[in-house]
Amino acid sequence: MALTQERKTQLIQEFRTHENDTGSPEVQIAILTENINNLNGHLRTHKKDHHSRRGLLKMVGQRRNLLTYLREADVQRYRSVVDRLGLRR
Repeated sequence: MALTQERKTQLIQEFRTHENDTGSPEVQIAILTENINNLNGHLRTHKKDHHSRRGLLKMVGQRRNLLTYLREADVQRYRSVVDRLGLRR
């Protein structure tokens, strides 16, 4: 299922760094994580959907790049995002 506008707005509210923030790495990582989790559920049901699997891999790669950028730029913000999203067990 696609990410609804309400859920996206909720994620932006939760992870933004200032009032008009919609594109900070934290927000982008949160939205990508939500999309990845939704697509994972879809792929559990539809195992042969390789087109969606490719999209999933692209999103995972994009999230990885954003996490790497955030880790190099500000370790404290990186750790905060990882803890809040439950990544890196």
